Amino acid sequence: MQAREVKTVSDARQIVTERNLSHVKVGVFDADGILRGKYISQQKFFSSLDKGFGFCDVILGWDSKDQLYDNVTYTGWHTGYPDAPVRILPDTCRDLPFEGNGLFFLCEFADMAEEICPRGLLRRVLQKAAAMGYNAHVGFEYEFFVFNETRETVRHKHYRDLTPLAPGYFGYSVLRNSVDTDIYHQLLRLGEDMDFPLEGLHEETGPGVLEAAIGVDHALNAADKAALFKTFAKIIAQRNGMMATFMAKWSPQWPGQSGHMHISLTDKNGKAVFFDRHKDHHMSEAMKHFVGGQQALLPELLAMIAPTINSYTRLVPGFWAPTVASWGVDNRTCALRVIKGSESAQRVEFRISAADANPYIVLAAALGAGLWGIEHGREPEAEVIGNAYTQTFPPHLQLPASLGHAAHLLKNSDTARSLFGREFVAHFAASREWEEREYRKHVSDWELDRYFEII
Repeated sequence: MQAREVKTVSDARQIVTERNLSHVKVGVFDADGILRGKYISQQKFFSSLDKGFGFCDVILGWDSKDQLYDNVTYTGWHTGYPDAPVRILPDTCRDLPFEGNGLFFLCEFADMAEEICPRGLLRRVLQKAAAMGYNAHVGFEYEFFVFNETRETVRHKHYRDLTPLAPGYFGYSVLRNSVDTDIYHQLLRLGEDMDFPLEGLHEETGPGVLEAAIGVDHALNAADKAALFKTFAKIIAQRNGMMATFMAKWSPQWPGQSGHMHISLTDKNGKAVFFDRHKDHHMSEAMKHFVGGQQALLPELLAMIAPTINSYTRLVPGFWAPTVASWGVDNRTCALRVIKGSESAQRVEFRISAADANPYIVLAAALGAGLWGIEHGREPEAEVIGNAYTQTFPPHLQLPASLGHAAHLLKNSDTARSLFGREFVAHFAASREWEEREYRKHVSDWELDRYFEII
């Protein structure tokens, strides 16, 4: 049996038995999109397929640096950090190509923890879509920088003066992807081996920056593939003595790193929902309302879309990232780019998100807002023609300029609570408030250079 043929608990038992594996790797994604996991024995794996297993709920109670939140109610010192129940998902079985015949399975938090589990959040949004008669199809695109550095050298250099994979501006360069063909081919092969196939991989503009387009799939599968790609692309880089980063922006000298999503809907018969050849730009009424909902809710959902302090360094004019809740037809200066095409190609590109966003959470935000727009018949504002950076927009389309402001808007959003649940909104907003407070504890190089002597 092949790994991606596994669909049921019985299949999972069979493949592990066939391969005579003593241990299996399992993992679950946390709020920051970090894959937390471990090896478990064959016996433990088999018993967990039936009844799940316990995973310390600190995974839901700490940040990307393993520092404990002090402002969440779900878990903390006040609860003693007990185990949270986790279910293994047989149909996520994947080969681990650099671990012989090893296997990996994704998991989800269950019971009360499911309310704040990122994958559980997306699944609930997709259940809403199904109840409305829709299936969502999504393709993720990621930009990421690769460096000729190791996990030791980046720390020794304090993340300064790093050596990129290659110097200079070489967007779409065949020269670069031919000289550096080894890492390109390893990434392409990894996508095939682990079932997140890349339909495109190329050199972007900037030193050592690549862009990968993951093939379109049903939304939950697409998010799984995006999250696994981010994790295992970094693994491949480190196994080659390199480092890859998906930070929104690692240097003020270069554009930020995007994590765009291409989104479309079909009905239960597989017919494209966004396409109407008789309408302007082939935009059906449903597509107009989907875009209208996304546009209207972008400001109050931005913390789910731009979830780190660093996210907001990317959202500045002239750096290929949108700065307001705008939309246009084939316009890359807008937050929402409507792509006019055939019935199968008509879609909206969600350009506001960066590479640092959690794929499950950012897709839940994009889909949830669009579905809300369809439910409420929300009309989009006037289409942007030309350069959005040079135009003036009303206050309600302005985006929060900081994570603290974005977290405040999310925390107080009745719409967010109705779409994503009170528990998730309270927990995630609190985690972003924590992130902003941790940032404020630190003194930056900019502040030292500006104030140390002269003030």
